[in-house]
Amino acid sequence: MDLTFKIIAVAIYFAAMLAIGFYAFRKTSDGEDYMLGGRSLHPFTAALSAGASDMSGWLMLGLPGALYISGLVSLWIAVGLTIGAALNWIFVAPRLRQHTQIAGNSITLPSFFENRLRDRTHLLRIAAGIIILVFFAFYVSSGMVSGGIFFESTFGGSYQFGMLLVGSITVLYTLFGGFLGATYTDVVQGVIMMLSLIAVPVAAMVVTGGPAEMISSAIEYNPSFGSLVEGATFIAIIGNLAWGLGYFGQPHIIVRFMALRSSRDAKYGAGVGIGWMIICVIGAVFTAMAGLAYAQQNPGFSLTDQDNGETVFLDMAQILFHPLIAGLLLAAVLAAIMSTISSQLIVTSSALVEDLVGIVGKNITPVAKLWWGRAGVLAVSIFAIIFALNPDASVLNLVGFAWAGFGAAFGPLVILALFWRGLTSIGALVGMVSGAVIAFVWGQFETVGTFFGVLPEPLYEIIPGFAVGLVLAVVVSLVTPKPPQEAIDELDQSVEEIRADV
Repeated sequence: MDLTFKIIAVAIYFAAMLAIGFYAFRKTSDGEDYMLGGRSLHPFTAALSAGASDMSGWLMLGLPGALYISGLVSLWIAVGLTIGAALNWIFVAPRLRQHTQIAGNSITLPSFFENRLRDRTHLLRIAAGIIILVFFAFYVSSGMVSGGIFFESTFGGSYQFGMLLVGSITVLYTLFGGFLGATYTDVVQGVIMMLSLIAVPVAAMVVTGGPAEMISSAIEYNPSFGSLVEGATFIAIIGNLAWGLGYFGQPHIIVRFMALRSSRDAKYGAGVGIGWMIICVIGAVFTAMAGLAYAQQNPGFSLTDQDNGETVFLDMAQILFHPLIAGLLLAAVLAAIMSTISSQLIVTSSALVEDLVGIVGKNITPVAKLWWGRAGVLAVSIFAIIFALNPDASVLNLVGFAWAGFGAAFGPLVILALFWRGLTSIGALVGMVSGAVIAFVWGQFETVGTFFGVLPEPLYEIIPGFAVGLVLAVVVSLVTPKPPQEAIDELDQSVEEIRADV
């Protein structure tokens, strides 16, 4: 009976996602609508969509599990991400929204780089499009793997069936609804995630005897829970905080800035987005505490995942609530996974159609571009599903590399393109490629990761990758011919319009 209620709850969730996708389908009429929603996104929608597509299953599974096992010392990544997201919304969002429209109405990050820097060779756009296409294809695949593993562990079905079901539902509403379909479903999914991370700790407080009793029981079970430094090294803390650097270069996140109605909306979006993140992170902390308190008060209790603690949210939801409600809460994990997959599919499709096919066939009509976009989503989805049929740990490892790789490759370019008049196309190309290469090499080889033994442990690869990409982009720009005057004038115009729009 419990399983039946859970299946009903998840079926309701799937039906809601498909309905939203159909609604978005009716509002999508051309290629720009499909890839960027016609630049009509409300800041509330953009903020929740960016948060949901960013956090993925890490917020529902990884973070509560790490906190359950290690305590608040695992909070440094969340702190870094929150700071990075705030800086991204405050400084990058308004300028990117304004300048992408001024620079040839750019609807993808690679096209913005080309138009902003007047790259007539198309090398910058092609290289950026290939980076997005390759890494997001594997990133999407890893999300589908996560969906299959979740379905298998929660409902007892086969991994392949669960992966195909989760993947197919996500692909359907993304395929037809496009950017708006992914965005609108992200909003619902973001709300589900936030409410779930509130509901579980609140219910646990009731069961464990109130807030004070739950906290004291958690501390009694793990006395070091409240320490932010116990068991951590300086390098580990710096590396965890550096996750925030990745925000500046994540295409599936900053595309929401490009879709805002105006640069003025960025301030509103910042308030909503950062508020959502803070609530969710606090909810993850108290979810971990709820699991610890319940374990202390019930000696026979143990998590399904005793090694990593990543089932603390899932286990507590099923203990504390009726199976139907628990099923809806479990859908929050699916929401986290599916929101990220859908956003990545749209960005990957946009890179394929706008930045690779579009260069060859510049006269593609808006309607043709719409169907090319859908074909791109379908092609990437088929590849990801085939690759995910046999889950491979190396695929899942690519998630951490992709975050560092995108942050190191695109982050410095986004910042320099929006804030420095001297950036050249050659400097941008060298900085982008070098950042990606350094992040890859640094992360793959432990000897390099420790700077050939100088450091006691590997440093997170986004730090050297971001630093090298930034420095080389600046140095090469300074020793190559200055950018065209019209590119400089456009940047100045963008800044002036933002000030006038405040």
